[in-house]
Amino acid sequence: MKRIELLLLAAIGLLSASWLLSDTLWPQPLTYFSFRAAFMQYSGVIAIGVMSLAMLLVLALVRRFPYHLFARTHKWIAVAYLALVFHSVVLTTFGYWSQPIGWLLVALMLGGSAAAVQVLLGRVGAGRKVGGSIETLTHYPELDVIETRIALQPGWPGHAAGQFAFVTSDRREGAHPYTIASAWDPQDPHVVFITKALGDHTRRLRERLRVGMPVSVEGPYGRFDFEDDRRRQIWVGAGIGITPFVARMKQLASVPGDKAIDLFHPTSVYEPAAIDKLTAHARAAGVRLHVPVSGRDGRLDGERIRSAVPDWASASLWFCGPAKFGQSLRSDFVAQGLPAAHFHQELFQMR
Repeated sequence: MKRIELLLLAAIGLLSASWLLSDTLWPQPLTYFSFRAAFMQYSGVIAIGVMSLAMLLVLALVRRFPYHLFARTHKWIAVAYLALVFHSVVLTTFGYWSQPIGWLLVALMLGGSAAAVQVLLGRVGAGRKVGGSIETLTHYPELDVIETRIALQPGWPGHAAGQFAFVTSDRREGAHPYTIASAWDPQDPHVVFITKALGDHTRRLRERLRVGMPVSVEGPYGRFDFEDDRRRQIWVGAGIGITPFVARMKQLASVPGDKAIDLFHPTSVYEPAAIDKLTAHARAAGVRLHVPVSGRDGRLDGERIRSAVPDWASASLWFCGPAKFGQSLRSDFVAQGLPAAHFHQELFQMR
């Protein structure tokens, strides 16, 4: 809540600064009516800006709000920006345009307007999109997880383990982000996604996806890349957070690395087929796998990890999973002496 308050205060400050660059709250001559007119315009801009930001924050926090509708609200920002540009052009004193502040405003507004038009036309990321089709679908019912393999058309630049992509299977629904769970092989251009039914969209995937269905894939994005100078790494992939580690193990199976790696995959449900597949990936990559089942082994915590990896202090820790769990592990390990820079956390929130 504190961060939201700071964000709203920052928005008010930014809007106020923008206003003062365009006009003044102390018109000359200063009278009751001239001040009221200036203040009404200023307060209107502040109210519209803060209310728009607050609305987006509320929609982001209310996970029951459908993702595709939430994503579309981002276009409102572009519309609001173009309206504010017009408002600023009209209100800015003519003499400002021949001064440095005017030149800066012109540069900022032209750049921002170009970006807003790109958003409204749906051209953001267009140069990174390729077509594809679904090759296989594998369902793990006990985990409520679907593994989807997509054959890619020419144009995909390749990806690194830990990156993600936006996939569109229904234009009305729009693109959704998924972590890539496959290593890149230019001789066999494909991507694999492992998706758990956690939100309104992902719950419907099993019924909607079909083998042979055309899709578009945009990316890759992300920097959860496993690159550091530590000779040992500890990976924690909680639940569906195992996905980037699957991709990295597939990569290591074909191009072995020189790091000692322990992978912890805490889960509440033991799905034999999925765990057997994960075990095979770990064995091929030379990764030591730990699969604590919460109902049987209790909750995974920092103490259990340190007990299983005695030389943890010389390692880096890579985490992907629920944010609160990651924050808890980070606080625990930093308190025990692990440098904060050696704890890497992938942030995601499925809808």
